[in-house]
Amino acid sequence: MRMWAQSQLSQKRQRANSILAAAFALFFLVVASSQSANAIPAFARKYGLRCSACHESWPMLNFFGQKFKDNGYQLMNDRDAPIWQNPGYWPVTFRMIPLWHRVSTDKTATDQSASGEQKITSEGFDLSGLDFHTGGTLEKNLSFYLLPSSDSTGAFHFETVMARLDNVGGSPWVNVKLGKFELDNLLSEKRILTLTGNGGIYQLYHFIPLGDGNVFGQMGDNQLGVEVMGHSYNDRTRYSVALLSSNDGTTGLPYGSHSYSTFITASQAFDVGRLGVDRVGFYVMAGDAPTAWLTNGGAPIPGSGTENKGYSREGFVGQFYFGQHADVTVVTQHGEDSAWFGQGYGDLIDGVAIHNNTPGGPGLPAGSRSPTWNGVLIEPHYVVSPQMIMLGRYETIRMSQQANGSGYAGPGGASPSDFGNISTYTLGFRYNPIMTSRAGFAYHAEYNWLHWDGASPVTQTNLNSSELLLGFDFDF
Repeated sequence: MRMWAQSQLSQKRQRANSILAAAFALFFLVVASSQSANAIPAFARKYGLRCSACHESWPMLNFFGQKFKDNGYQLMNDRDAPIWQNPGYWPVTFRMIPLWHRVSTDKTATDQSASGEQKITSEGFDLSGLDFHTGGTLEKNLSFYLLPSSDSTGAFHFETVMARLDNVGGSPWVNVKLGKFELDNLLSEKRILTLTGNGGIYQLYHFIPLGDGNVFGQMGDNQLGVEVMGHSYNDRTRYSVALLSSNDGTTGLPYGSHSYSTFITASQAFDVGRLGVDRVGFYVMAGDAPTAWLTNGGAPIPGSGTENKGYSREGFVGQFYFGQHADVTVVTQHGEDSAWFGQGYGDLIDGVAIHNNTPGGPGLPAGSRSPTWNGVLIEPHYVVSPQMIMLGRYETIRMSQQANGSGYAGPGGASPSDFGNISTYTLGFRYNPIMTSRAGFAYHAEYNWLHWDGASPVTQTNLNSSELLLGFDFDF
């Protein structure tokens, strides 16, 4: 889904620090009644399960919830087929978040500053976008999911549109999905527990080196393609292979022909005694995308992209449990883009790329190299009760090779070795006073701080930002 965090991906990194407002808002959030918690409404109305059956904390799935999703939103019993449901049942959930937040960035481009940059801070009440979830089964072993999603102004797009053939040939090892869907990331960004502009996404899933023109390798964005996924009967072993158009989920074939990407992942779960069930796995996303465009009056022509160049993202994932209350997820990544992307060739349609790799052009400056990086994400959770979870996250991404390295002959010279490095910290909690079969409600409090080397817009010095967010996360 594209909630508040996804809609803020392109905004400036901002910083928050308001002790008085935080104290007031935290007091306001803690005053709540205590009732039993049940499942997400759309499926709870169908099966009558408690939320703790499928969720470690809504909307994050636990082991049983992942198995339910892998089975195509089926429990593999008679209640799966729509023919057995009450005609009044409508598998729909709406989700939106009214909130207060304070955001600040220490370096924003302005005309009034002698340096061209100054600190800007703003705070106030706001809204997230709206998610309109509907999903389930059309018939046994034929499932679907549809998610029209809007930003906070009400401008809609289709975030997820997919149908899936489940248990092909009677085997859980073959399930075929077609449409626009989330990649099978073991740590799901669409079920993320955080909501701030920078903390509400996984930076590792969206990282693009500064000056790079490649937007096509963003693992956190829903993609258009076909996926074959399979798992063992107990879901301990699972894999997926997806063939994707290299368009970052954009409809209408705006980029070019013959450009495809692949996402491959597999994982294995195993018992660790009283601690629980741990899981380890790997992922690879690799493909190519255009760097050259035909133009009309100097503007790129949609669909004309050629001169495809390659990229890759690969890493490992581990989910580790320490009893009923504590767990931690770790994700690593090594990424590499073609030197062409690193020099600003790539997505001219959205204005990300600054160069056009047309025949007869200047080509790459001497000394150009493929930008590469390494990153790690660590996200611990402490489940106080089925109603309350405390969470944290640390992410760091470090460039291991700059596009403009030693010996680079282009304008500006070589880049510093730390140019574009990111570090970010997020802390928060969610308290669910209710989560019935008709509605869910959570008090949400979160703080995020981000440091980005060389990212200030004018002086290319280090940029620091942060955000404090407090809100009501509800669905019905």
